[in-house]
Amino acid sequence: MNFVSIRMITDDVARLVAFYEAVTTVPAKWSTPDFAEIVTQSCTLAVAATRTVALFGSDSARPAANRSVITEFRVTDVDAEYRRLTSLDCEFVQTPTTMPWGNRSLLLRDPDGNLINFFTPVTPDAVQRQER
Repeated sequence: MNFVSIRMITDDVARLVAFYEAVTTVPAKWSTPDFAEIVTQSCTLAVAATRTVALFGSDSARPAANRSVITEFRVTDVDAEYRRLTSLDCEFVQTPTTMPWGNRSLLLRDPDGNLINFFTPVTPDAVQRQER
């Protein structure tokens, strides 16, 4: 089994996709006006319109209601990303901080309030964990 993507449901696909294109610098691949994907080397972030929820069962997902999942992106230099992102008027939850498990981490929210972690492994143990 391979973990290949996560999907976010939103009331404003264009706004959320534009945000993720800006923060990841990856252009979206649009399938329809209701569905786009940010495809990275390791995983895909899919963004879908609220009206697509009916395809899975009514009320199976709600936009802008996540308070338990953090979408994480490993980056080369989290401090450089922080400097770049400050020009995008992002809502920062935590500025770059070295965490007890060895990652330097930056937390921000997307326009729907979903939490995003940009991180860089900085200790030998953290680097080794990422090489697996």
